[in-house]
Amino acid sequence: MDGNRRWAKTRGLLPWDGHKEGAHTIRRVILYSLKKGIKYLSLYTFSLENFKRSEVEKRYLFNILAKELKQELPFFLENDVAIHFVGDRSRFPGSLKSLCCEVERKTAGCTTLSLQLLFCYGGQQEIVAAVKDIVAEVKKGNIVDKDITSELVTSFLWTGPIPAPDLILRTGGMKRLSNFLLFQAAYSEFYFLDCMWPELTEEKLESVFNKFIQDKRNFGV
Repeated sequence: MDGNRRWAKTRGLLPWDGHKEGAHTIRRVILYSLKKGIKYLSLYTFSLENFKRSEVEKRYLFNILAKELKQELPFFLENDVAIHFVGDRSRFPGSLKSLCCEVERKTAGCTTLSLQLLFCYGGQQEIVAAVKDIVAEVKKGNIVDKDITSELVTSFLWTGPIPAPDLILRTGGMKRLSNFLLFQAAYSEFYFLDCMWPELTEEKLESVFNKFIQDKRNFGV
């Protein structure tokens, strides 16, 4: 969800004004996913690298996330949207940990859309954490080398049973993954848009969706 700060800068606004506007786009994307019958949606909400940002901006980001979670909980429940937080939970801000758990618990029975919020997340760190956990199981004798397959590694990732993404869309004009679902993206289709995240409309989403369903995915065959 790239471009919130640049969107704000071009309008003479503060960075957090861009994040606030970007929150409206999240609802728009959720509604579009529900409309199209998409079962899984993952949003890169806050990366581990984002901890390098100023304390003021981080505090605002965490505050707006808490506010949006509280405000949108009835919307999630009404639209049967299950919320899952994917990331290094040891890095979750103390003020948000209990709220994240509460939202996950209250939406656990929802089945129409599974919404993953990648929070305190990094793809490389996720793979390293999975390797460490697998090594620990090997030392315990629970896993032997022949057991280590792509499927096994997948089961140890923070995303767990969530399917690998068919389509990865990045706004903001940058053409890179920026540590997003590195292991899971092996066969994903990539679409890069020049518009900023707050400028992402249903029309732009429809254009990407239509192109995606027309593309042939042969997985090496």
